[in-house]
Amino acid sequence: MTSRPKTMSAAVAALASAALLISGCATTDASASAKSETRTVTSEVKEVNMPAEPKKALGMYTTDLDMLITLGIPLASQQPIRDSGYTGFPSFFDQEALKGITPFTNYPEFNFEAILKAQPDVILNGLGYDKELDGKLSDIAPTYTFNGFDGSDWRTKFKTVAEAFGKTEQYQVWMDKYQAKVDDVKKRLAAAGKSDLVIGPVDYYEDQVSVSCYGTPCLVIKDLGLKVSPLADGEGSKLSAEQLEQLNGIDAIITTEVPEKDGANPDAFAPLANNKLWTSLPFVANKQIHTYDLEMIYGSPSGQYALLEKFEKALLS
Repeated sequence: MTSRPKTMSAAVAALASAALLISGCATTDASASAKSETRTVTSEVKEVNMPAEPKKALGMYTTDLDMLITLGIPLASQQPIRDSGYTGFPSFFDQEALKGITPFTNYPEFNFEAILKAQPDVILNGLGYDKELDGKLSDIAPTYTFNGFDGSDWRTKFKTVAEAFGKTEQYQVWMDKYQAKVDDVKKRLAAAGKSDLVIGPVDYYEDQVSVSCYGTPCLVIKDLGLKVSPLADGEGSKLSAEQLEQLNGIDAIITTEVPEKDGANPDAFAPLANNKLWTSLPFVANKQIHTYDLEMIYGSPSGQYALLEKFEKALLS
């Protein structure tokens, strides 16, 4: 995910200013009461004075929304989804928590008007790579910003977010649940003699096969004690159709898929169907190509747990 400059429209800026003006007309007693019900925390950008008990939180990206849900924080009535074939919230999110919540497209272009219309009382913004975004969102509601896409383990950021919102217990509940699942799958892999499998996070794009460790897949692979293909080291590898023999040694691959608007998920590797180097690879011959939703690659609680379940099904069923 890359940073893209975004511009708030003049109309939305005017609406935000009007909202701030109206809020400024509250009585002194109401202001004093509100102040006593806030907490001051420090984000990666600035000090934030936000509600102690948010009632209408909004996540700037779907990963932020998932963190809010997992921490049990009440949601604003509208929440973001990304474009690229998605018309609703990721299927692996807690659907019960999303009942009555309306999705709006907020990536790759930011929809400030929809954010303002949602009337959030706090915003969780994990897109801290965009240096101008925090200021724009802070004109709408108190905003806690962090960079969830800096290449670090997202769970470290999740813990910091949980501490900021006073939800460390909920964070630990998820961590314990995830670790228990890891321990169970790891034990069963060992019993099945599959502890030494070599996994390749592989995708096909613009006539090249890429192998890389971006996002959650390699976190799960390493948590399970499996081996990551050395082709994924560093910046990863990009292979042409004539270099596919380098994929030998991989026992199974995992690859992203983006749902089409009609629900179909085309085979990303279909263009390689007549490539003998490809069809002769053991993981192709043994049908060890396993897909997962693109949204799982970006670090969030439900995404990583769902990806762990994908590994469980792929390697142990």
